[in-house]
Amino acid sequence: MRKKIKAGLVLALACLFLVSLSACGGQAEESQRQLVEVSRGDLVVTVSADGSLSFLQDRKLTFGISGTIAEVNVEEGDWVSQGEVLARLDTTSLELTAKTAKVDLEIATNSYTKLAYPYTYSTFALDVPNALAAIADAQRELNEAVKSLEIGLSFDQYWVVWQKLKQAQDKLTEAQQRLARGRGEDVFESGILSVADFWTIRAAQLGMEKAQLTLDKANDDLGKAVMVAPFNGVIAVVDVKQGDSLSAWDYATRTIIELVDPGKMELSAEVDEIDIPNVKLGQRAIISVDALPDVKLEGKVTSISPLATEESGLILYKIKVGFEVPEGSGLKAGMSATADIVINGRSGVLLVPSRAIGEDSQGNPAVKVVVDDQIEERAVVIGMSDGSQTEIVSGLNEGEVVVGKY
Repeated sequence: MRKKIKAGLVLALACLFLVSLSACGGQAEESQRQLVEVSRGDLVVTVSADGSLSFLQDRKLTFGISGTIAEVNVEEGDWVSQGEVLARLDTTSLELTAKTAKVDLEIATNSYTKLAYPYTYSTFALDVPNALAAIADAQRELNEAVKSLEIGLSFDQYWVVWQKLKQAQDKLTEAQQRLARGRGEDVFESGILSVADFWTIRAAQLGMEKAQLTLDKANDDLGKAVMVAPFNGVIAVVDVKQGDSLSAWDYATRTIIELVDPGKMELSAEVDEIDIPNVKLGQRAIISVDALPDVKLEGKVTSISPLATEESGLILYKIKVGFEVPEGSGLKAGMSATADIVINGRSGVLLVPSRAIGEDSQGNPAVKVVVDDQIEERAVVIGMSDGSQTEIVSGLNEGEVVVGKY
């Protein structure tokens, strides 16, 4: 009895290995086939790119000058608005410098004005703006008179307009003379200035310009001593405290506060040289994150590097995919992720498994179709394929059954 059982097991094993023999009832051959109904669906062709996530806006803020930290107004995790003051340096000495420079500029300007203009400063201050206003009025009256002359007028009307035109021209000339007098041009152009007077005026002018530069720098330094948020975001890092000193050696490189916008991120990834020609700016991408498999994100290609990098013999191109971060998603900078970039797609097309497509005797695409319980070979025209499903352009109808292998 045991011998019969052992013999039966051997026979069964032999049948499994001899899959091509009809003695096994053809069951092994049939097990490699699968009947699939031709149906319509959507086909999407993608290019995959692996990389890591980072914040789209991530700014490491520094002060523009050296000094002592007077105040830090934020802590890590605080939400801030664009323009909000985050920190300040002690500006006591800067304010004194600015005040002194302002006084020096006023003195230098008065000195220059007294030397450069042959009349009193009040004459200059009043004549110039008044003359400019008079020139504008005279020019307007002149334009109106000219327009009136361009239309048909009677002799009496022409005479009146001509008088207005002459008055406007006289007013314009007088105003221009007043402007020249206010600026002192009549004296300068007369050539009555001596060489000594010229250099005295030039020295006063240089003193005024130097005082202006000093004041401008003081005001600029005051602005650099205040750190404001360049965009809305959350404070990620605060690396100083009140009383810390920033030396002339490290103030420009030392990160004081790091600000990020948690609502926008990007995936920096690499694409193979074979696939990169199909990747275009603005293409839709579906992003999956390794650490958060249930999170699916949608973004767009925002950057494609024109330069290649080589890694282990592969030629790769860096791309970036930007996307909005859903609230409460748990995404963190540095997480590994994959972007499936949609390079082509069709909706409502006939689809069959790619494994169902073979070739006929002429090497053309063909499938095996079940017709009246018989299998016949039929040539087809194929379209797009995503590797798993293939579009059938012609040769099959919806609802027909094809034989696929697996």
